[in-house]
Amino acid sequence: MNSDAVEYETPGATATCADPAEEPGILEDSRSLWHELRALSYDHLRLAALETRRAGESLVDMIMAGVMAAVLLNGAWLGLVVAAVLWLVEHGIMASSAVLIAVVFNLLLVFALCGVIRRKSAYLQFPAILRSLKPMPPRQRDSEKP
Repeated sequence: MNSDAVEYETPGATATCADPAEEPGILEDSRSLWHELRALSYDHLRLAALETRRAGESLVDMIMAGVMAAVLLNGAWLGLVVAAVLWLVEHGIMASSAVLIAVVFNLLLVFALCGVIRRKSAYLQFPAILRSLKPMPPRQRDSEKP
């Protein structure tokens, strides 16, 4: 026996080929792979469903908290308006005029907020994305070529 051959052999290992009938075939491997893929897909879909449910519950909680905050802010705003009206009445302005001043102030504030909403609504249409998706006119393409 060659001394080099002894170094590379492992004790108890033989170089015989396994019986082809004992090895799983391609069909068996593909079935196993298909079952693993189905199980993995099911796990991913179940995780997505659970996270969607959690996101929905969180959204409902956030909306409820927002509505409650809006009601509380509305009450605080009404309190400020009443305090301003009473202050005007104490300083010699008739009660009806003080209430009218408060109403006009509220309407001016509403018109200002409507202007903000109108300006910001343009961004809801994703203008930059729409511009980037439109094809360039032929004149601009020709001018950009070196």
